[in-house]
Amino acid sequence: MKHAKQFYIDGKWVDPVGKETLEVINPSTEEAIETIALGNAEDVDRAVKAAKKAFETFSQTTREERIALLEKILEAYKKRMPELAETVSKEMGAPMGLANAAQAPAGMGHIMYTLNALKEFPFEEDVGGARVVREPIGVCGLITPWNWPLNQIAAKVAPAIAAGCTMVLKPTEVAPLNAIIFAEIMDEAGVPAGVFNLVNGDGPTVGVAMSSHPDIDMMSFTGSTRAGISVAEHAAKTVKRVTQELGGKSPNIILDDADFQKVIARDMFGMCMNTGQSCNAPTRMLVPESRMDEAAAIAKAAAEQIKVGDPNDEGTTIGPLVSAAQFEKVQGLIQKGIDEGAKLETGGVGRPDGMNRGYYVKPTVFSHVSNDMTIAREEIFGPVLSLIGYKDDADAVRIANDTVYGLSAYISSADPERAKEVARQLRAGNVHINGAGVDPGAPFGGYKQSGNGREFSKWGLEEFLETKAMLGFNAA
Repeated sequence: MKHAKQFYIDGKWVDPVGKETLEVINPSTEEAIETIALGNAEDVDRAVKAAKKAFETFSQTTREERIALLEKILEAYKKRMPELAETVSKEMGAPMGLANAAQAPAGMGHIMYTLNALKEFPFEEDVGGARVVREPIGVCGLITPWNWPLNQIAAKVAPAIAAGCTMVLKPTEVAPLNAIIFAEIMDEAGVPAGVFNLVNGDGPTVGVAMSSHPDIDMMSFTGSTRAGISVAEHAAKTVKRVTQELGGKSPNIILDDADFQKVIARDMFGMCMNTGQSCNAPTRMLVPESRMDEAAAIAKAAAEQIKVGDPNDEGTTIGPLVSAAQFEKVQGLIQKGIDEGAKLETGGVGRPDGMNRGYYVKPTVFSHVSNDMTIAREEIFGPVLSLIGYKDDADAVRIANDTVYGLSAYISSADPERAKEVARQLRAGNVHINGAGVDPGAPFGGYKQSGNGREFSKWGLEEFLETKAMLGFNAA
């Protein structure tokens, strides 16, 4: 890759200040596919200076100018879609079918939805004698994860541009190559120098330098709750705004009138998509206690139909986990489930049969799980389902809400009104009723330790704006 050992700062590809590098590993082969440069605090400072200077003019652009710019970015993005999909698949393990159908298109979708929001967004309104205006917040630090990399890059970059902000992006160092292509897209689209800057690096070095930098006005972070706390702690020193989309342990309530065969099989597959590496994955399936064995048999059969394999093979349902560290974490938590007395229905520790390399893991189902077990409390980030029994609807709601997280929740019932009644009681930022998927036109974000702030469409745009009241404006 042409720019792997460079950063994109002030409209140019530049060499890093230091000499630190990192190999990018293909998780299906455990072999290096590229080597990237790792930045330091000086690289961050260079990028922030460029962004701060660019903000002086970019913040004054018109809505129409920013619409035209996003349209150019969209066109440039479309041309690189096949390459983006292939790159994401190689560096984080998504099957090519998923990479082509969801991973790469997700970024394009956020640019489109942001464009639509920008065209209609009310930047000014009159309240009595005051004019209330929404203005760009300033220089933004953006930190993005490896599981849906393009989704999260575009969900931050597009609204930042729509708002008139400038930015420094630190993508994940685990899967950074798609972000380098994204920077090339921004360059091709003619984004003004300094508006978008890319610095690769790790969290303790580049992430901390960004979070604590006095000239960064806002941090937008997606990743683990642990890392999100670090970002907030360092950002607090300069009282900058912080928005976070963090971990999840999403409950999935299957009410007793639901079609168990259809719903459980559907949701088992949905939970395993992207190898279970989604913060909103419905990993805690709540079923009536009296029907636990029935639900377990359906989930087991569905899990055993999921094909784990090479991301390039046409029949592959799920690929490997992203890294050796993630593999070891998931293996440890599966063993913890066994040790704590959950019933292992299928899957378990070790690679699937016939696989001796790659970070592949067996789709795993535990039944008779209690909500105080480790596998019901901690985010596993792998294809591991915990079946938990409940007594009645009220008990299901209690168990669902008994978590430090609150990103997503799921509810299925043959009676839509009953499902809606339960949905209103769930403490989560997104509640999926009867199989409804993620909607990029609706707000996305969590309660509690799943974060704060919202992304997507007009809600994402709002996060990058400050509100100013000009009192007496209409009397002047």
